[in-house]
Amino acid sequence: MLKKVLLIITLVLPVLLAKAQTTDTLLLNKLADFDMSTLNGDNSHAVMLGENILSDTGKLNAKERISFFAKLAKTYENTDEDTKATFYYEKVAAAEPNYYVAQRALGYLYNDKAEACQLKLYITPKHAGDYQKLSDDYRKAVLKTLPYLEKAQACDPDDDTMDLIRTLHMNIHDDQGLNSLNSRLMELKKNCVDLLSDK
Repeated sequence: MLKKVLLIITLVLPVLLAKAQTTDTLLLNKLADFDMSTLNGDNSHAVMLGENILSDTGKLNAKERISFFAKLAKTYENTDEDTKATFYYEKVAAAEPNYYVAQRALGYLYNDKAEACQLKLYITPKHAGDYQKLSDDYRKAVLKTLPYLEKAQACDPDDDTMDLIRTLHMNIHDDQGLNSLNSRLMELKKNCVDLLSDK
């Protein structure tokens, strides 16, 4: 009986190891093809390759997975698939909240939504029944946008981003938030990550 078990292990183990190695090699090849497409600016092809990898991301370690999600989010952003870009940037920001590249991307993606809400607000008469709801929605959208933009600004100062942050605070009449902005930025810049490691 023991001989049969050893024989089965001897026959099956190399097959399982070869299969595992082949799977890892295939995944590495897919990732390399995806990276090459993103580097070449072939965004539509990169999206297709990235979506092909999604089902295998469980085989990646946590850092590799987050790094892949960041690249996929950028690819979606480049192809104007903002909902998908936001979804993956959120995963990256949750895993690495100090990675300001994802924070900036999310800030601008959420600002687009705030601007759409603001446009509706501008064309709605103040006495209209839904004006207050639109005003509340705009305020919520701005408050969702600001933390992302502020983290990005703290880590990588940019005049346009700073102007936008100030404008958003003024638009919602948040004098307190505007007055405490510099101290918040000083605090936020203490922990900044500019590159994701996959190791």
